[in-house]
Order: sequence, then C-alpha cells, then structure tokens
Amino acid sequence: MDFLNDGRGSDPYRPSLFELVAQEQLRESLQPALKYVLGVFAQSYPRYLLRIVNRHEEFYALLMFFVERHNLRQYGASFAENFYGLKRRRKPVIEAERAKAAVGSAVQQEKLRGRELRTSLLFLVGIPYIRAKAHDYYEQLGGGVDPEALEEASQFERNTSRTSITDRLRYLFKIIYPYANTAFELWMLAYNVAYLFDRSSYYRPWLAWMKVDIRRMGPEDYRAQLPVPSTSSEPKPPTSIIASLRRLLASSPKLLLDSLKVLLPLSIFFIKFLEWWYHPSSPARSLAAANTPRGPPIPPPKMLKPHSRGILGIGHESNLRYGECPICRKGVVNATALPSGWVFCYKCVFTEVEEKGKCPVTLLPMKTWQLRKVLI
Repeated sequence: MDFLNDGRGSDPYRPSLFELVAQEQLRESLQPALKYVLGVFAQSYPRYLLRIVNRHEEFYALLMFFVERHNLRQYGASFAENFYGLKRRRKPVIEAERAKAAVGSAVQQEKLRGRELRTSLLFLVGIPYIRAKAHDYYEQLGGGVDPEALEEASQFERNTSRTSITDRLRYLFKIIYPYANTAFELWMLAYNVAYLFDRSSYYRPWLAWMKVDIRRMGPEDYRAQLPVPSTSSEPKPPTSIIASLRRLLASSPKLLLDSLKVLLPLSIFFIKFLEWWYHPSSPARSLAAANTPRGPPIPPPKMLKPHSRGILGIGHESNLRYGECPICRKGVVNATALPSGWVFCYKCVFTEVEEKGKCPVTLLPMKTWQLRKVLI
C-alpha cells in the first residue's frame, strides 16, 4: 500500500500538516452541514424537528459524543482522522526502529487506554461545544466592533455603582472574549508552525499533554479492521427468527455509527452542491434559466397618489422634478424610500416620520423602521 510522504522521507507514517488541517476542516464542516439538513426537514416536520434545530449545539454535541467514542474505541482515531486514514497512538518514550517500520507487534502497545479515550473525547466534543456556546452568547450580547467603545467604557465606569454583578460580568465577557479567542487561535497557529518545521511532534497542545500523536495508518491497522474469518469447517446450526432479530438489534448501533462515516461526508457534499447550484454565477442556473419559458415582465408597483392634505397636495406632483426631495425641494441626498413608493432625503423623511408617524405625501401611517435606503 502506498502512503504519502512528509517531504523529507525520514518517517513515512508522520502525516503532513496539510492532512491534519484537512481533517480539521472536515470536522468543522459537519456541524453547519447537519444544521442545514435539519433545517430543511424541519420546514416539513416542524413538530418533531423544530426543537432539535433550536437546540442544535446540544444535539450535535450529543451525536458527536457517540460517534467519536465509537471511532476512538473501534479505530483508535476520531471520525475525521479515520476518514483520512489517520490514527492516534500512545507515543513511546523511546522511538524504536520497529515503530518507523510499522511492525504489527507494536499495534497493541500503541492503542489508546481509558485515560486517553476520555481526554480525547473532552477535547473533541466538550471544548468545541463550549467555544460554540461562548460565541453564540457573545453575539447575543451584541458583540462586534463598537464605534462608541470609549464612550461606553466611560459610561460604565460612571454607572458601576448602579449596575448589578450580572451586568458587570456580561460587559467584561463582551470585552475579554475577542482577545481570548484571538489568543487561542494564535496559540493553535504556533503549534501548526512548530509541527510544520518539525519542531514538535504534536500539532495541538492537548495532544502533547496526553502524550498522544497522530500517525498514518499502516498495513497492520487495516488488517486489524478486517473481520476475522471463521476457521471452523463445521456447518452452523440453523438459527431461529428470534435469535436473528436479537443479533440484528445488538449490531444495529454499530452499523448505524459505521454508516455515519459515509452519510456525514455526503451531507457536506450535498451542502456544497446546493451552494454551487444556487450561486448567482453558477452555469447550472444560467442553463436552467435559459430553458425556462419566461412570461411578460412584472411591472413595478404603482406609486400611491398624494393626499390632499399632504405636502404636495393634489395635482401638484407634476411640479416635482426628477431626483428632487418632496420635503426640502433639493436634490435627494442619501435616497430613502417609503412603502408608499415616494423617495426622500434620509434626514428629511426620518425627522418627518419620527415626529408625525405618517408619509409626508400620502399621509399613510409609517414607522421609522419602514424606511429603506435606495442604492443609486
């Protein structure tokens, strides 16, 4: 079996950084792909799937807990690592020549034990879940670049005595989270660079803590995954239907988890295909539009007529020149449209609607949130 090379040829079973990054990207693509598929089916079956979609992070973490535990126990690797032909091993204190030659006697000694399995599950499932919830909470607090950060900070100092402890903690979390997240990403980047230049055997810090490294699977690993053939030449006695059903039920969880090795990557392919298909520049959409018979063009909605008590009155709309604001009678600045169809300067119409709650021309009830910017 032919294996990729790490570029130096010293250790053919040491995966390249590109393989490790590829499996990381596969793992990160699973959650949005699964969320999209659930959202599509939730539109048809909201009674059963809407709660799952609303609690998607918890559902995904629970699902990946069973998937990753099965793969770690069965293959000694995470789902994405096994998909790319990688495995986890307990790194020996002294590297022997047989470790580089991948002799089969070393497989049992390199298998993960209970402590390594539990720690791997924590960093494969628990830490991504905590990061996802922290990011969602940061967005709920209105996280992002605040142009009035200095003013808000000074106001916070003035009102410290009047705010509760919960409000203070929320404010501190909103300030600290971007820096903590950036520091974490830089930490991961430093380990990637060290692994790329062969300064470290680990591309993640927690792998160094566990003394577990990532390796390419060898021939003995693939042989160990094959079912053991039966050596008995005696014919098997006929089994009853009940025994067959019991055996099927007992093996169904394993079959389901093994099938996810194919179903989850297929869901990612399905999402990428839909993104390509519905992209405005997709040739598939252009071809479909060319073959679709087009009817007459849909005319734009008609502009409502002015009210007699409006600022234009009745019969005076013809005096309004093109590109002129009906309020200030000057050229439109920062064009803004109302549902009535009339276009004004943003400053003029915002002040008018905020004070009177009506369209200045048609006198229809309006709110400021109904103002729409017009890109000219």
